[in-house]
Amino acid sequence: MGLAVCGGMMCMCSFGAVPSPLMITPEKRVVSGMPLATIMDAVPMKNILPFGMCSSLANPQVASATAAALGVLTPMPCIPMITGTWAAGSPTVLIGNQPALNHTSRLLCSWGGMIQIQPSGTNTIQIP
Repeated sequence: MGLAVCGGMMCMCSFGAVPSPLMITPEKRVVSGMPLATIMDAVPMKNILPFGMCSSLANPQVASATAAALGVLTPMPCIPMITGTWAAGSPTVLIGNQPALNHTSRLLCSWGGMIQIQPSGTNTIQIP
């Protein structure tokens, strides 16, 4: 059974340098005083904040900087490029008419990164 994802839980991108908090806006999502996430909380720079530096060669900025450095991988500032919604939300728990997000859900960046939730151990709301 997964854990519900609440605002402020940390996310990590496989090509990012540092974790970033998941920002949840509280429209119709408050349970026990905490805003809970849905699969639709995947908007770059609103819900998904930058992960420090990006090291994906699929990112044109990284590819250009790496080419300029004669092939030495040169990370550049992360700008998340999300194309879809979180995958594998909870089909039986709806928040604001959207499937709830659990800590096992994944999100893909256009530059090839996989974004995952890092459970903090403070959330105890279990969802299927």
